[in-house]
Amino acid sequence: RKGCPQSPLSVGWGHAGLTQTAKGWRTTMGNDADEEFEEVDALSEDEDGFTYEEVSVDEEEDDDLLGDDDEDLETAMRSLHGLGGIAVGAAATMAPGPAPGEVTKRPEVLDDFVRNFLVRMGLTCTLEKFETEWYELAATGRLNKEDLGVVPDVYLYNQELNDTAVNLRRELDASKAITAKATSTWDKFRKERDFHRMHHKRVGQEKNKLLTDIKRLRKHYSQYEPTITELKRKYELAMKEKMLVRLERDRLLARVEAFESESTLALKSDASVPAAGPASVARASTIATHPSKPRTANGDASIPSSTRVNPYAAVKFEPVNVQAFQLNKTFKGHLMSVSNLALHPKKSILATASDDATWKMWDLPSGDLIMSGDGHKDWVAGVNFHPQGTHLASASGDCMVKIWDFAQKRCTVTFTEHTQAVWNAAFHDSGDFLASCSLDHSARLWDLHSNRCRVTFRGHVDSVNEVCWQPFTNNIATGSSDKTVSLWDMRTGLCAQTFYGHLNSCNHVCFNVRGDTIASCDADGLVKLWDVRMVGELLSVDCGPHPANKASFDRASETVAVASDDGSVKCFSTVDGRLVAELKGHEDAVQGVVFDPSGKFLVSCGSDSTFRLWS
Repeated sequence: RKGCPQSPLSVGWGHAGLTQTAKGWRTTMGNDADEEFEEVDALSEDEDGFTYEEVSVDEEEDDDLLGDDDEDLETAMRSLHGLGGIAVGAAATMAPGPAPGEVTKRPEVLDDFVRNFLVRMGLTCTLEKFETEWYELAATGRLNKEDLGVVPDVYLYNQELNDTAVNLRRELDASKAITAKATSTWDKFRKERDFHRMHHKRVGQEKNKLLTDIKRLRKHYSQYEPTITELKRKYELAMKEKMLVRLERDRLLARVEAFESESTLALKSDASVPAAGPASVARASTIATHPSKPRTANGDASIPSSTRVNPYAAVKFEPVNVQAFQLNKTFKGHLMSVSNLALHPKKSILATASDDATWKMWDLPSGDLIMSGDGHKDWVAGVNFHPQGTHLASASGDCMVKIWDFAQKRCTVTFTEHTQAVWNAAFHDSGDFLASCSLDHSARLWDLHSNRCRVTFRGHVDSVNEVCWQPFTNNIATGSSDKTVSLWDMRTGLCAQTFYGHLNSCNHVCFNVRGDTIASCDADGLVKLWDVRMVGELLSVDCGPHPANKASFDRASETVAVASDDGSVKCFSTVDGRLVAELKGHEDAVQGVVFDPSGKFLVSCGSDSTFRLWS
């Protein structure tokens, strides 16, 4: 039975049986009382008190009862065989039974049907009540099993159909949900398709418009291209003539000044008294050497004449043998990266700037600390000595430029007009002006007499990373992240010339001692040499793939040292660009490099917080 425990009634009758004894048959009924049946004689007259009479049977009557014809044993056996054949034939004509091993489904009885229904519906209390009453009826014999048949097949079939309908409804609901989701997805894709189709049409219209504009501009440019080419050629010729005229003028002025000085000394020597002659000559020499600096009415320093002569223009120095340079000493100068350095113009003293917001002065070659400056609020990016060696300028990430007086041992002037970090500062050879460059896309000229900004050089479209003076002139060179090198006139504040050719940010620019060549390096490791008079590129050397941070000429202008981001200093010839020497020793990127003016050694600094002496 499915879903119900074993009936107590069936358990009680499960062990019933018959046992033969000496007196008769005993029936065993489980736990009930034993009943005995005794064998008696049916013809005995002792017990029931009934009188039985004997009936006589004649032989004729016996013959009538048995029949006229006698039958023997063989006839009886043949009759039995005939009846057996008929039974076998009837069984053969009936439906075949189940094959061996085949599972047949027996019809479900009524009580099992009720139990299964209650279990399926979860009616446990009702099931317990039903079980109790059913077993009670069965135990008391009030349950008539003849009235209880099997459940009709139609109910079972209806139940199966009901279950199938429920499953189909569930699948239908799931299909509806999937269909609704697919419909929403299809609507979304359709909207996206319409949007992209419209966007594609708009892009096509804009493309056609741009193509039309490009054709029109190309046609317009083709009309002006010959004129521009001719004007450029005339401009280059004019610039060349201008530089040649300026060189000739400087040469003639130098001769005139030499003649005048000789004439003045000759006249004074002739007119002086013998006893007082030496004192007068010394006094005249002192006045000539340190003339009083002229000033304007508002206290500003006067801009020097542009006709000054470069004393190193005609001097030839011996080239520095960088191939013999080796690492001499290493100095741990700062707590953080050493970003820049500068050499004293008159003494063997080195100044270093660091990301630890300090600058320091060191004696060379001993490496003893002379002085340090702590006043900036952020990293110090650049330092530069005054031409007289009495002051130091420092540029910092706190947007300030400070002037430090060695005699007073303190900061005497602070310039704060820059709006972003200041990368470097450089003194004019007269000592009256200071130029600075900043991240705010500008360079500024500071007057050290009136302590104010005289000129702001604007024209770069990105950070101005370096500024330097053309020796003994009023021109400033700047290198910018807009990939250009520009030459500015401090008198007008205008850009006199722009050099194009770098493909990445220009990190540094510098002049040689003669002032006729500019070296610039960029973030691709490319170093370029520019001819100032011819306004053209002289040489291009690839020191990549690592960025080139700084460049420096030797005193003979035949070798350029480049501070590379790969931890080495690369020295190449300015004539053919051949790599002369590669100095390796830094543990991190090299941030700065400078040659000694006497040509005896080279100093480099790097992100490993050290500066190193090569000689």
